Amino acid sequence: MSLITISEMLQQQRQFFSTGTTKDIAFRISQLKTLKRAIDEQKQVILEGLKADLHKPEYEAYGAEIFVLKELNQAIKNLRSWTKPKKAAITIEQFPATAYLYPEPLGVVLIISAWNYPFQLMISPLIGALAAGNCAILKPSEIAPHTSVVLAEIIAKYFPPNYIAVIEGGVDTTQQLLAQKFDHIFFTGGTAVGKIVMTAAAQHLTPVTLELGGKSPCIIDANVDIEHTARRIAWGKFLNAGQTCIAPDYLLVHEKVKPALLTSLQKCLREFYGEHPQLSPDYARIINRRHLDRLVNLMSTGEICVGGETNLDELYIAPTVIDRVSWQDPIMQEEIFGPILPVIEYSDINHAIAMVNARPKPLVLYFFSQNKNLQQRVLQETSSGGVCLNDTMLQFISSSLPFGGIGDSGIGGYHGKASFDTFTHYKSVLHRSFFLELKWRYAPYQGKFWLLKLFIG
Repeated sequence: MSLITISEMLQQQRQFFSTGTTKDIAFRISQLKTLKRAIDEQKQVILEGLKADLHKPEYEAYGAEIFVLKELNQAIKNLRSWTKPKKAAITIEQFPATAYLYPEPLGVVLIISAWNYPFQLMISPLIGALAAGNCAILKPSEIAPHTSVVLAEIIAKYFPPNYIAVIEGGVDTTQQLLAQKFDHIFFTGGTAVGKIVMTAAAQHLTPVTLELGGKSPCIIDANVDIEHTARRIAWGKFLNAGQTCIAPDYLLVHEKVKPALLTSLQKCLREFYGEHPQLSPDYARIINRRHLDRLVNLMSTGEICVGGETNLDELYIAPTVIDRVSWQDPIMQEEIFGPILPVIEYSDINHAIAMVNARPKPLVLYFFSQNKNLQQRVLQETSSGGVCLNDTMLQFISSSLPFGGIGDSGIGGYHGKASFDTFTHYKSVLHRSFFLELKWRYAPYQGKFWLLKLFIG
């Protein structure tokens, strides 16, 4: 799509937004219901696109991508209460008056999604954008081309382009979009591209939400249920072949339980995917050859104790666990984003916490322990976008928990009401009465200083 066409589409959406139609609550609810109907009617097409891009099992695709229907239902149910003005407190100096926060839409927003969950990561922020009353231009990832086409076709079928439009394309298209002035940009992807998005947004003073990633640590204390711990880690790590921004990136395991945990992980993987995961219908594939080659290179250090097999033609890497990894190895220098799980042992929780804190703040921190004192220590002495205790991934699906990073792992959050807030400006309004006009603030000031001091304290 040419720059002129993008500019024209943006102008059409601005004109539609200026009519005030999207501010109407009934309109917003009807459009959310239309989006729900679109997903319901096109489920099979969506699942087929995900299968073509990532060999994603239908169970995983439904549970991790179609689950946005749950978020849609919540938005439809709660939108009227979300959009009500919220009363705010006033000070004695403002009396008599009332104060409110009025939620209003931002305007035309740009949503750029990632390829690993290409449907969910586009639709989830879109729900918030529509609930808040905005128009939206969507840029799906070209790395998941089949899902990109599905998104474009569904949106074009159910919505007018002056309200919601999908623009497909590669890096050039993204650059053309970022050259335009939007009222908000929501980006999901890697940290390096996030910096590019933020730089472009700064040229127009456009606010951004950046959902990035990083190396999310998983610390395992000696006081755990080994079987449950291994099963939950294996599921969270190898879902979608490890191509999940919140997957446990590496394990920090107490030396007392490391042998038992490694044995249990091997057992779990055998239960999940059989003796030959390559033949399992429940195991996804790497998105493309470039990413596969990068992952294969990361397996050159350490000791592979589970997996390690690859098939370049099938874009397959077996679920792999690597022991005896050091902090200096290449696999510990970047986010893995694949089915490779490095293991580092520790003997002192102080050292484990220090190692986590020596690195950029992660998107998520996982900690397995039945020791409540240690749980509190980890919560208080580390910083991350979110924390999950004694499980993995499940914090993401709670609409009551805003999802987002901190530092290198992101800016801002979304899910549930937080998505509505992300795409909303809360306008502060003070309404004063003409009753009781006191002259304490007007000149001449002589003899009034004591009253000012009384107000200020």
